[in-house]
Amino acid sequence: HQLDVIGFFCPVPIAEAKKALSNMAKGQILEVLADDPETVHDMPLLTTRGKNNILSIEESAGELRFLIEVVK
Repeated sequence: HQLDVIGFFCPVPIAEAKKALSNMAKGQILEVLADDPETVHDMPLLTTRGKNNILSIEESAGELRFLIEVVK
C-alpha cells in the first residue's frame, strides 16, 4: 500500500497515515511519501501510540519515505 501526501502539511500526513493503517491487516506494509519536515517527528509518535512499527525512514531531496508495518 502506498500513501502519497507530498504537498500536504500537518496534520494531514499523520491523519491520512492513521486512517490507512487502520484499514490494513497485520503484516501489511504502508509506504508513506511526504515532504512535510514535521513528519520526521510525528510519524514515529503515531506508531508508538498504535500497534505499528516503522521499518525505515529515508530522505532524498526534501522528500521523506516511511515504511510502516502493521503488527496489530
